[in-house]
Amino acid sequence: MSGQQVPIDAGAKVTGSLGNYEVGLLDVHTRESGVNPSANYGVARVKRRIFSESFIGAMAIDKESNNPLDRYNRAAGVDSNLVFFEKLSIYSYLTKTFSYSPIQRGKDWADEVSVNYKSNLIQAQYRHSDVQPNYNPEVGFVDRVDLVTNFADVNVSPRPKSGPIRELNFEAFVMRQPDTHGVLQTQEWQTTFRANFHNGAYTDDDIVDNFIQRLTTRFNIFGNVFIPAGLYHFDRHQLTYGSDQSKRLVYNFFERFGTYYNGTLNEFQIRAKYHPKPRLSFEGFETWDRFRFPSGLYNVHVDSWNTSFSFNRFLTSSFLVQVNSVEKDPVSVNFRLRYTYRPDSDLFVVYNLGSQFNSIAAGNPILARESRLTIKLTYSFLR
Repeated sequence: MSGQQVPIDAGAKVTGSLGNYEVGLLDVHTRESGVNPSANYGVARVKRRIFSESFIGAMAIDKESNNPLDRYNRAAGVDSNLVFFEKLSIYSYLTKTFSYSPIQRGKDWADEVSVNYKSNLIQAQYRHSDVQPNYNPEVGFVDRVDLVTNFADVNVSPRPKSGPIRELNFEAFVMRQPDTHGVLQTQEWQTTFRANFHNGAYTDDDIVDNFIQRLTTRFNIFGNVFIPAGLYHFDRHQLTYGSDQSKRLVYNFFERFGTYYNGTLNEFQIRAKYHPKPRLSFEGFETWDRFRFPSGLYNVHVDSWNTSFSFNRFLTSSFLVQVNSVEKDPVSVNFRLRYTYRPDSDLFVVYNLGSQFNSIAAGNPILARESRLTIKLTYSFLR
């Protein structure tokens, strides 16, 4: 896989329900483009409802390529979500990939079991997952392979009987991720306090967010700033406040600070939105990241301005301009027009001008300037 965009010749998707079954079929054919050979992608999904809120399901994926070194890639899996007493659920899946290359066969499974409990006062989750080294879903995405994840989270959310606060949250989680040989790759634990007010205002504060992270190769933060490979320990803290959501002027700010790999990082964000009229809104956003590493102090800014206007309840538009302090061509523009011509059926016209990665593959791909016009039509057969 090159990570580059490829042109689509044709595709079709069908979804629907048949009794207690939900089914979905997708088929897409792409043509040759640059280093990318032509290929055909097929996906089939079936899910059956059992009891009142549970399901079991299966999925199969097939990629057929004209690449002589990678003729096909397939994946198949089953999953289930079992709900007990409304508050307790157990989700699980088991999946396997089938690769053309012999070196990617064997140790190509992935699985997960997640136990969730949810009540008005207490929400808790435990999740265990394994992704083997040769798990290779070329149609789809996986964060990392050769990884074992154990995650536990508890949130207590009392609701005061009086006063301006609607709900309080006290949350803590721990996550530990060694590879399949037991060598620690990532570990994180966090304690968080939140308060939601009756008027829609809120605060979301991470008291401590502690990380251990192993970098096997150097990490390019931005530009020519690199973090060397190694095992890093660092702590982050966060303060967030959002204003009364019922006002014409709504704002929120965010500050996260603390150590970061072999230096420090302060992240500041502020967003404001103003509704002078019901059909018109203006929004501004600023992000300021301040990195301090042994090599020096670095500041990165990203600013955006958005205007939204509704001609009526069927026709809406938005215009976005974004500027950053990192790229050679720092200005990006987006225009979107949406027309709802019948229930659940829309026509979208989108124009983008800005920088685009020439690849989504790892290794810091090059940014390229591009302009793109996209027209999308959706139609629902349900009335």
